Amino acid sequence: MIATLGGLHGRIFTVLEARLDGWFLGLAARFVFAAVLLGYYLNSAGTKVGQGIAGFFSVGDNAYFQILPPVIEAHGYDASQVPFYWDLVVVAGTYAEFLLPLLIVAGLFTRLAALGMIGFVLVQSFVDIAFHGADAKTVGAWFDRFSDAAILDQRTLWVFLLAYLVMKGAGAVSLDWALEKTLQTTPRLQHSAH
Repeated sequence: MIATLGGLHGRIFTVLEARLDGWFLGLAARFVFAAVLLGYYLNSAGTKVGQGIAGFFSVGDNAYFQILPPVIEAHGYDASQVPFYWDLVVVAGTYAEFLLPLLIVAGLFTRLAALGMIGFVLVQSFVDIAFHGADAKTVGAWFDRFSDAAILDQRTLWVFLLAYLVMKGAGAVSLDWALEKTLQTTPRLQHSAH
C-alpha cells in the first residue's frame, strides 16, 4: 500500500513538474511580486518626486528625508546644501525604486533587477532600523511564534522571492525569454578576413 501510494505520488508530481518546468515558477514569482510589492514600491517612489509628468523628473526633498535622514539632518534639513555625491545616491535610489519593480514584472533583465531589489530591500531595512527608529515589534525576530513583523518576517519572504528570480530567472513567459530567442535567431555578421 505504501509503495503504491509512493509510486502514485512520484508519478503525479513528476508529470506536474515536467509540465510546469521552465515557465510557471518564474511567472508565478513575478505575479506575486506584482500583486504584493509593485504598488508598494511605485507608491513609495512617487512620494519622492513631484506631481505630474514634469514632476517625475524632479526629485523632491522628501526623497532625502526617506533615503538619507542623517545626511539631510546634518545639512539643516535643506536638500540644496547636501553634497553632490549624496544627490546621486538619492536620485539613483528614487529612480531604481520605479525601474527595478517594473523590470521584474515585465520579465526584462529580471535577474539583475531582482538582485538590485534585494540590495534595495536590505538598504531600506537598515535605514528603517537605524534612522527611522523602527521599534522591536516592527523589526521582529526570526524563529519566534509571530509572523507579522514588517522587517524580519515580511522582508525575508520578499528577499526569498527575489532570490528565486536571481537564481532561476523570469522563465519562458517573459521579455527575457523573447529577447534571448531573438538574439539566438539573429544571423551573426560575418567578418571577412582581408
